[in-house]
Amino acid sequence: MARNKGLTLNANQEREDADELRMAVKEVLCDNDEERLQYEAALVAITVEETLKRYCQRIGRSDFWGGESELLVLSRLCRQPIVVYVPGYENGAAAGSKGFISITEYGSEFKKPKKGNPRMVVRLLYSNNNHYDLLI
Repeated sequence: MARNKGLTLNANQEREDADELRMAVKEVLCDNDEERLQYEAALVAITVEETLKRYCQRIGRSDFWGGESELLVLSRLCRQPIVVYVPGYENGAAAGSKGFISITEYGSEFKKPKKGNPRMVVRLLYSNNNHYDLLI
């Protein structure tokens, strides 16, 4: 999101921003019973693999890495469109790479808001069993 605003962050600033975003998700999903209900899809994605209590313990740690649940929440909290891609392959072979294929989109309603400027899309590459990289 900083890059879309034309900002360059150093490693410390990136870490601080990541911590802030993680804590915002934690506040919504773990600390606010009423607000949590607005994010049912994120809750379902979380509780498929672990209890909400366990998740809430883990998300507070600085080594916690976000995934689909966090993208669902952050797209709405930040009013930010996010598109996730996977590498495209021809006949399953990396040598025949075909660029990237969009697999999901969060916050598409924020691309063209009713008022204000359209938001630039954050594009992420999903790979290696739950790892996301920024596509620029």
